[in-house]
Amino acid sequence: MLRLQLSIQLNYDIAPPGSDFIFSIHAAQTPQQQVVQESLQFSQSLPYNLYTDAVTHTRYLRLQSPPGALSVQYEATVDVDHYQADPSQIREVPVADLPGEVLPYLYPSRYCQSDRLLRFAAVEFGHMWQGYSRVQAIRDWVVERVAFRSNSSDGNTSAIDTLIAKVGVCRDFTHLMIALCRALNIPARFATGIDYGADPALGPPDFHAYVEAYLGDRWYMFEASGVAVPMGFVRLSTGRDAADAAFATIFGGVVGSAPKVHIQAIPN
Repeated sequence: MLRLQLSIQLNYDIAPPGSDFIFSIHAAQTPQQQVVQESLQFSQSLPYNLYTDAVTHTRYLRLQSPPGALSVQYEATVDVDHYQADPSQIREVPVADLPGEVLPYLYPSRYCQSDRLLRFAAVEFGHMWQGYSRVQAIRDWVVERVAFRSNSSDGNTSAIDTLIAKVGVCRDFTHLMIALCRALNIPARFATGIDYGADPALGPPDFHAYVEAYLGDRWYMFEASGVAVPMGFVRLSTGRDAADAAFATIFGGVVGSAPKVHIQAIPN
């Protein structure tokens, strides 16, 4: 088990007449991730609503703010105890046997155009054993062929764009791996979190995107960009792609600064 302490600070300048926000910055409560304690503070006295999706465990924070400066501060202590299994025993699940709640993660989505990669994925990976090792091979293929470069993509960059450009950031690696998995009938979804243990040379801690693929009877995580350590992920939200799992969705005129994210392991 790993105990992690994290904090997220978001700062905004809100134009009249005010704005609505939907945040996904709360650590998810799952069988493998338990929130020991947490706190939430605002620079203004604001009512808010916290909703938890029963399937994905994503926790949505909704609030409305008047014009002016707004600061949101979330802190938590989280215990992470990842499930582990023998990869050689983890097989893919036939489509006919998939649980109903998993089916949406087979379909193409805005950033993961798996329907355009059917033949490509079949040629590259169709001959492989249908199990964990094939998904790991897809992950390794993406890491080997795409270069990580900060600020090399934008909010419109899709899996196809990344395949062509061969450069991107964590969300781009994640979208490409998801699209390739879905093209092979492997359910895959987009997860966001905070990464502990990444190389300090890449900069301070930040929000991170990674892949969860459905194999056997559960979701397994894969780090598609090769720059972070999966054992140190704190999951915040999941969805079909980045459009479903943004840490902040804003309705109104707002100027925001870069998030301030800190995370550390608690000794012993």
